[in-house]
Amino acid sequence: MLESLTGLGLATSAGLNAYIPLLSIGLLARYTDLITLPSSWAWMENGWTLAIIAVLLAIEFVADKVPMIDHVNDFLQTFVRPTAGGLAFGAVSGAQTVTVSDPGSFFTSHQWVPIVAGGAISLGVHGMKAVSRPLINATTVGFGAPIVSTIEDFASVALSVVAIVLPILVLLFLVLLFLGFGWLMRRRKRRKQEQAAARWAAAQGWRPS
Repeated sequence: MLESLTGLGLATSAGLNAYIPLLSIGLLARYTDLITLPSSWAWMENGWTLAIIAVLLAIEFVADKVPMIDHVNDFLQTFVRPTAGGLAFGAVSGAQTVTVSDPGSFFTSHQWVPIVAGGAISLGVHGMKAVSRPLINATTVGFGAPIVSTIEDFASVALSVVAIVLPILVLLFLVLLFLGFGWLMRRRKRRKQEQAAARWAAAQGWRPS
């Protein structure tokens, strides 16, 4: 159970920001005892790997906060975030953490399963993010992009750490994520209805007094 929650949390984090969970796994494995990666995933804590991920994170951090550029970034990240989610889920499926001492008990065989599952989860979260961002930009004239992006980055960091240290809280994060997305979709629907009503009124030649 804890193994799946850890992987779920990291894959969800990758859907918000591809590089934060990978960097979190690498740094925690390299400098702490919170996670011990199996030999096949030891490359994630290599200094060069961490440096490359840090540079990519810096680029993503800036691009995701600029209106219009964030849409292009989301398109490109459609391929990157699921890959990162699969890598994150795959790495922890064989790693020992402070809460999981026998990770192989959950993924005894079929080692491809956690990678595919992580990719699918990240793709779903990425889709929610990509759908929500145009609405946020439109309703805030672009000013909401850096604010929302910063919140997403903090959420990705928190979720990555929580997934490793206290994975049971991942469920709370997921509930909040879906509630927030549901609220945005209801707002989007109301906005479309208001726009349709305004167009109908204009077509009828109606003008407010």
